Amino acid sequence: MSAPSREEESKEEERDEEANRLLEEEEEAESSSEEGEKILVADLEFDRVDDGSVPPPFSWKKLWLFTGPGFLMSIAFLDPGNLEGDLQAGAIAGYSLLWLLMWATFMGLLIQLLSARVGVATGRHLAELCRDEYPNWARLVLWFMAELALIGADIQEVIGSAIAIQILSRGFFPLWAGVLITASDCFFFLFLENYGVRKLEAAFAVLIAVMGLSFAWMFGDAQPNRKELLMGILVPRLSSKTIRQAVGVVGCVIMPHNVFLHSALVQSRKVDPKKIGRVQEALNYYSIESAAALAVSFMINLFVTTVFAKGFYGTKQADSIGLVNAGQYLEEKYGGGVFPILYIWGIGLLAAGQSSTITGTYAGQFIMGGFLNLRLKKWLRALITRSFAIVPTIIVAIVFNKSEGSLDVLNEWLNVLQSMQIPFALIPLLTLVSKEKIMGTFRVGPVLEISSFLR
Repeated sequence: MSAPSREEESKEEERDEEANRLLEEEEEAESSSEEGEKILVADLEFDRVDDGSVPPPFSWKKLWLFTGPGFLMSIAFLDPGNLEGDLQAGAIAGYSLLWLLMWATFMGLLIQLLSARVGVATGRHLAELCRDEYPNWARLVLWFMAELALIGADIQEVIGSAIAIQILSRGFFPLWAGVLITASDCFFFLFLENYGVRKLEAAFAVLIAVMGLSFAWMFGDAQPNRKELLMGILVPRLSSKTIRQAVGVVGCVIMPHNVFLHSALVQSRKVDPKKIGRVQEALNYYSIESAAALAVSFMINLFVTTVFAKGFYGTKQADSIGLVNAGQYLEEKYGGGVFPILYIWGIGLLAAGQSSTITGTYAGQFIMGGFLNLRLKKWLRALITRSFAIVPTIIVAIVFNKSEGSLDVLNEWLNVLQSMQIPFALIPLLTLVSKEKIMGTFRVGPVLEISSFLR
């Protein structure tokens, strides 16, 4: 067989150059599209004279412009899995695990600040950095573990929404129908993103407000013991009977997929990673916003835990209460009234399930796209990532539909699964955030001191 001629080689080189040019144009178009979705946070007074090396003075207006990603991130602290962990901790352990809830939320805040730090300082999210910094086998292991944690969280979120729909429809919709409704609702909320990031963030703010008002109303109705509540927060207590609930509290507060999510959400604001002052300014505002968002989430989790501690701790129902039958037990304990507590619980649970389902979809897109470098349209990525969760969730809904106890035990063990998956998100985060090659002047030392967050 004769060797290829110079003319054929030249044509082949031209075809390769043309293919590379088209690929570059596609990447530039995708990049410019993503840039166009970012919110420009400008300081008109200082941008003309400031070279970006020093953070501008604090501004309430700019804090408002940076507000959004932290509250979207905080949704993972309020999903139905959290509510399951809260109510079981309250019913079985009373007020004794409130201290653990508080410190787990605080540790979650520190982890999320590191995640935001990676995203702002590098301009890339954690899954993308893992793809470039780890060998293929390690990258695939991390991706698999992140997907496993996400599927576990998604099952809880979608099932939680389905239970809420069942409550509010007075049993008209079976559990599997609620799963399908929740799956379709997800695309409606993603459709809002086409009208701008702020519109989507506003929708989440409404859902968080609905949760806060619903569970605060329940807290007011229950009137828990204030002295025991304060002692539960300030005095650490743990017994052998509450170990599983304690592990579940940690697992449902510190969510592995949320670590990947927050590093991507912070990039919705346009910050030049090359300007040290601008990066530090963004980190300062994100720190304030994240702390405020998780303070709200802690209060909501506190409301749920104390309501069930007051009503069911030490009772025969304590060991059998779960997400499925919680509404019925609340109605039996606290009665109806002008606004029946069963439906208040259902509304709060629905808001928690719907909001966390959307953030789970976002996390799935960033995790899959980042680790595997997939270049797909947003709706297609959403469809793929939704399918990863919906298919096993429908199976769970059909199998456990007539067994409330089994479904509650499953939810409890899924919280434990989240705890086991934490190192597979935390170790890469701590490794990458301490590398000067990646983080530059924003790296943190091997010992994570509080001052590193306030530099």
